[in-house]
Amino acid sequence: MASTTKSFTLSGIEGHVVDVETDVLSGLPSISIVGLGDKAVKEAKESLEAAIVHSNFIFPQQKIVFNLAPSVMKKTGTHYDLAMAVGLLIRTDQINTPCITDTGFIGELSLNASIRPVSGILPMVIKAKESNIKKIIVAKENVDEAKIVKGLEIFGCSTLNEAVDLLEERPFPFSNVYSFYRSKNKEPSYLDFSEVKGHERLLEYITIAVAGGHNILLIGPPGCGKSMIAKRIPTILPKMTEEEALEVMRIYSVANLLKSPGQLITERPFRSLHHNASTNALIGGGTYALPGEISLAHHGVLFLDEIAEFTKKSLDSMRQPLEDGSVTISRVWGTHTYPASFTLVGAMNPCPCGYFGQKYCRCTDYEIVSYRKKISGPILDRMDIQKYVGVVDFFNKQQHGKSSYDLRQDIERARFIQINRYKDLPGITSNSQLPASLLEEFCPLDGESQKLLLKAAEHFEYSGRTIHKYIKIARTIADLEGEPNIKCSHMKKSLLSRDLEKDTFAFQNRG
Repeated sequence: MASTTKSFTLSGIEGHVVDVETDVLSGLPSISIVGLGDKAVKEAKESLEAAIVHSNFIFPQQKIVFNLAPSVMKKTGTHYDLAMAVGLLIRTDQINTPCITDTGFIGELSLNASIRPVSGILPMVIKAKESNIKKIIVAKENVDEAKIVKGLEIFGCSTLNEAVDLLEERPFPFSNVYSFYRSKNKEPSYLDFSEVKGHERLLEYITIAVAGGHNILLIGPPGCGKSMIAKRIPTILPKMTEEEALEVMRIYSVANLLKSPGQLITERPFRSLHHNASTNALIGGGTYALPGEISLAHHGVLFLDEIAEFTKKSLDSMRQPLEDGSVTISRVWGTHTYPASFTLVGAMNPCPCGYFGQKYCRCTDYEIVSYRKKISGPILDRMDIQKYVGVVDFFNKQQHGKSSYDLRQDIERARFIQINRYKDLPGITSNSQLPASLLEEFCPLDGESQKLLLKAAEHFEYSGRTIHKYIKIARTIADLEGEPNIKCSHMKKSLLSRDLEKDTFAFQNRG
């Protein structure tokens, strides 16, 4: 009778249980692995034989069949090795073990039978808990990451022999105790918003953008401080909730980018990308549809410096993720959906030479319009806040603005208000995520505010999406001021948040 062990496969950041069925049949010596496994899965047959022999077990010289069920689901990776080896040893009666239906196996085997760590541990262990699996055996290096999920027994083994000793309830030759939430001193940041001078009005809108999760575009000449301001945004990002942190960790686990696997991420991601990056790097892709930068920036910030230099195809590929908060990638080996709810921060010059409005700018109207059209209308419409960054007199002794600490306190207070407001709405923690159908309920406007918005919409011919964004921004401004309702003053400030759109409208309609 075939033996059955349990392992897991990944679809995006979701884990799925895989039953690894093993049988030994009469016939010429051979190894067959069926169940829609990729090349890495099928190549396991050589390492399995070597690992079993080097562990002083007998590798049967018969026909061996492994079936990875369910067979309709494609399997990728090398982490099935341990489950297949244990299944074969059980099937050939080389180990005596009680029922292992509640035990999962995750690990790659080397030729000398050592167990190597693999990526994607966290979503697999989460699925194990949901499937009532009580014990998980992984490589020692994966234990800290696996133990983030409470309510399971996690065992780390260095070799196949250690895994067998564990299954046969023999004592371990080495300690199996591991640290969890290792103490780690946060690296000091030498960036602070107190160093930013002369941009007090702009910093108000930076605070609004971060507090409400609104996309923001900074436009200004070279050297005016666009990148300097953007690089300080990580110092004011609010801390994540535990649910958000686990979701981010699942993405980084699949991408094998966890720097401290045993430590829960508390700081929001900040990803910065060069403009020569491919569409696959931005959106995600490759043979197995791995997550891209927009998913790695989930619940955080994606900064695109010189955004107008990115290819039009790459920028337009973000239109759907910016709207839906997720991205679906289809490849030969499957269709994966990754979360991509991020705040987009872009920086660009106002014209090809960068000095629009200054005396030495020689750009023609056609060149300016063509340059700005590198960012398509749909992408520009999704930039909630668009602000010009002016040139500051370096020698003017101005007082420093608010520090990052003070700004972060204001932002966290506003974000706390939003989390409480939307606590009954799963997946919504900020104003920018609020769907249009709920605006009337959570963002009601008084008569004066509604009249002001209507007048601006008629004059500038705003789209429905733009109107909704103005309302959400006004809601965030009210939250920062601790006001329960949107007032006319909040709407006025909100209507001043899209400089480029108004400037382009005037530019196209002049004369």
